[in-house]
Amino acid sequence: MKTPSRFNGKKYLNTIPTSMSANYGVMLRRWLTGKEEREPRTPLGPFRADVAALHEPVPTDALRVTWFGHSSTLIEIDGLRFLTDPVWRLRASPVALGPKRFFAPPLALTELPPLDGVVLSHDHYDHLDKDAIRELARTGVAFFCPLGVGGHLRRWGVAAAQITELDWWQEVRVGHSHTLAATPARHFTGRGLTRDNTLWASWCILGPKHRAFFGGDSGPFEAGFSEIGEVYGPFDLVMLEVGAYDEQWANIHMGPTHALAAHQALGGGALLPLHWATFNLAFHSWHEPADRLVAEARPDVTLLLPAPGQRVTVAEGPLGAYWWQAYLTNTLGALASK
Repeated sequence: MKTPSRFNGKKYLNTIPTSMSANYGVMLRRWLTGKEEREPRTPLGPFRADVAALHEPVPTDALRVTWFGHSSTLIEIDGLRFLTDPVWRLRASPVALGPKRFFAPPLALTELPPLDGVVLSHDHYDHLDKDAIRELARTGVAFFCPLGVGGHLRRWGVAAAQITELDWWQEVRVGHSHTLAATPARHFTGRGLTRDNTLWASWCILGPKHRAFFGGDSGPFEAGFSEIGEVYGPFDLVMLEVGAYDEQWANIHMGPTHALAAHQALGGGALLPLHWATFNLAFHSWHEPADRLVAEARPDVTLLLPAPGQRVTVAEGPLGAYWWQAYLTNTLGALASK
């Protein structure tokens, strides 16, 4: 049906009922007493991207992706480069007490190659980094965001001419042969006490030869994902969040099981998991999302699980080893030797 977003005069609404009724007393108790390894026992990394390689021209028939952590990726698709949800700050919070990064970004913002666009999914602090936006804006890059998110950018000094705001199912051409399409998601927004006065979205990045899907921060939404797949699929690359899930907020974060269902609803394609191993935002261990994803994925699902900063060519298929498993083995060995 390609239904646009709904705004009731005060806030945007999800297309299906979405409860946010978490018990904060229970959450606080779990936060203080839980025994999960929610943060790595020893620092992760350092990770380092191949900056020189990223600056090489993008072939017009290539699809490559570099995951920098959380939901920040560099997508090289058919000659153009797009950066998603760039978060380089130390904490996913407006204050110094918020969740701290597990590892430093694999490259500095100033080391990024020239970009053809920055794609933003919504305005939460772990997806919209004011300092990163300001620094990127100085390059003159174009920003593509859901309705209302451009207001944040303009307040931070980004020129209006650099900002394109889209509703669900709206499209914009980038260059001569690429299209960005904002598509529905199931989530919420807000950087303070006010919620949902800006829109959230997923995105389709469509080149002449390849198609990529960036799920943003969506919760379970299989009918919506099926519609997106029917309109814009099949996709060569699907990027979905798998971390920071919990039964108390199951409507707005998927986790591995729902991510695999979403991947199937979208029509498949190589699956690169996002939103894990970067910040402590839930009650599961930091590596549980990837462990569960690997355990639950069918043999025919192509999983891409690169280390932060590791560039992968999508057509080459899955990687031969899982970086976090080597870290866990080394950590356990070091602890046992003490």
